Order: sequence, then structure tokens, then C-alpha cells
Amino acid sequence: MQTDLSVQCVSKTFGDFTAVDNVSFEVPQGEFFSILGPSGCGKTTLLRMIAGFTAPSRGKILIREEDMAGVPPNRRPANLIFQHLALFPMMTVAQNIAFGLQRRREKRSDIQQKITRILERVDLPGFEDKAIDQLSGGQKQRVAIARCLVLEPAVLLLDEPLGALDLKLREQMKVELKKLQAQVGTTFVYITHDQSEALVMSDHVAVMNQGHFEQVDTPQNLYHQPQTSFVSRFVGDNNAWSGVVKRCEAETVDIETPSGQHFRTRATAPLTPGTAVDLFLRPEAMIIQPAADLPNLNRFEVIVKSLLFDGANSRLLANPLNDDTELLIALPQNRQFDHIRRDDRIEVAWDEQSGICFASSE
Repeated sequence: MQTDLSVQCVSKTFGDFTAVDNVSFEVPQGEFFSILGPSGCGKTTLLRMIAGFTAPSRGKILIREEDMAGVPPNRRPANLIFQHLALFPMMTVAQNIAFGLQRRREKRSDIQQKITRILERVDLPGFEDKAIDQLSGGQKQRVAIARCLVLEPAVLLLDEPLGALDLKLREQMKVELKKLQAQVGTTFVYITHDQSEALVMSDHVAVMNQGHFEQVDTPQNLYHQPQTSFVSRFVGDNNAWSGVVKRCEAETVDIETPSGQHFRTRATAPLTPGTAVDLFLRPEAMIIQPAADLPNLNRFEVIVKSLLFDGANSRLLANPLNDDTELLIALPQNRQFDHIRRDDRIEVAWDEQSGICFASSE
């Protein structure tokens, strides 16, 4: 399969500050690739280097095997969509889409045909004469994408394009963007700080932290098999404990928390007794009032502090006995727990293979 984008050992420094630190990755043709990270991690700087607005301090960027060194943004087979879209409000939909084609001095008849085709591909047929202020937020997103796709880029770069939308529309557009990308087949490179956007839409996700990639993987592996403590904290909701390793056995360890709780769990790397560790556990891995005969469980009691009702995503907020650690416990939909109230004392448990621990980074 052809590689549309290859980033090789790219770094960017501003004086003594390193914004992007020796980043390498490849994006195959037709893939939806996301770069996920907190504000200030370097993801926008990396995207601007790919687009050609910023030159790397070191490393190479290749688009369809052509080195982009010295190639200006308007000459690159890549287009960038910003969060605020930058549509021209005084122009119609067709005029916005035609802008880049006119700058290329293409024939008027060819431009009209391309506008008609691209509007059909983004599910906006017949919108040529609409004014921009007549469009919904989602329709504006699709016009911005159409304006880029009509230029037939090898790679479409998207800089947090859903950030300005309200929550409901953002949820809808996540699905729309994924369907649109699959339909048009163009390679998307998408940056976001929203883990849900990255997990829902992407074929692969790079988790970025302080200028480097912590892990590049499928959304499923990032969620279920995080390779670092940062990825565990950043991707998805997690309960977290600090502790010390007391005993090691094969790929499992026994740890003790500062409050005296003892847990057995899996480790991502060999650990030795006395090592300080961080333990992570997903809220949905917690079993409420487990059956007495279930094996290999870490069992303990908690005090319920609050019921966080959110339909299918409802959870309990609780504290272990004699411990102020806040725990999120998912309420499963196939069992009823309507009897649970604030200040109730209940038993919870989790399978030793559900948790994961790393040597503490602090």
C-alpha cells in the first residue's frame, strides 16, 4: 500500500524550547490518522510543519515519497482546515469551493463540473448558490472540506475542526466525518485534544506528550493496552492508585497502597519488590456486589458518595473505606442497582487482569 505521508525524525525548536522532539510516523493511503494530546504538547506545530507553514529544525517530511523541504504550502499536495474554517462569508458555497481552482487558472466549465461532483460527495447537492450564513455548523464543515478536497490533495490536514461546535453537533459530526472520509478515500491527518473524537474516527492514533509520541496504535489497543502511564491517564476514564510492589509472580504483581489496600494486577514490564507504581483501572471493570464464588478478584468495600446519572453512562462516585481516593464505578445496563443510595456501604471487586500498573514516573 502506498504511503501518503512519511514523517522522519522531525524536530522543531524555538530557542531553548523543543516543541516537537524527534517524531517519526507513516500514514498509508486512505487512512484516518489522528494526533491526540493536551494543549501545548506540540501537535499543532507538527501539523504546521506538514502543511509547510513552519520549517522543521531537523528531519524530513515526505508526501507520496516526495521530499517537502523548501516546498511552500501552496505547492504541497496537502490542504489544511483550521478550527474556524476560514470560509469567505461574502461568497456563495460554489464561490468558496471555486476559489482554489480559480487560482490555478482552471477552465470555468471544468470548475463547475468539479463543484457539482464534490458537493455530491459531501452530501450537499444543490447547495451551490447558498450563502455561507444560511448553512448550519455541520454544513459549513462539509463546505470547508469540499473546498479542500476539490483540489485533490494527497493528504487533508484538520486542526481541531470540531472545537467551535456545540456538544450535540460535535457528536454528530464525529460520525459524519468518519463516514465522509471513508466515502471519499482521501487520507486524513486530524489533530485534537478530545479523546472521544480520536477514538471514534481514527484507524490509528498517536498520543503526543511534551513534543514526542508516547504510543501510536489502534484506538482499541490504546484503550485496552496502554504502554505508558501517560496514555493510561489521558485515554479514557480511569481509577488510579499509587502503591509499592510487595511481590512479583510471572506477569502479575501484588501491590500495597498508602492506605493499606492490597491488590494483585498485571504489569507491563518486569518489576521488583519495593518499586513505586501507579495502578490504573477502568470504571467499567468494577463489579458491584460480586458473587461470592468468583475467583481472582480484588475485593474491597466502598462508601457511595454520589450517583452520577447519565443514562447508559451512569456511574457511582465512591471512596474505599478509610481512604479518600475517589473511584468511578460504571453502572452496568443489564443489572438494576436502583436500590443503591448515597452513604451506602457496598462491596466491589475487579479481576486482576483488568488493571494495569507501571513504574511510577514521579
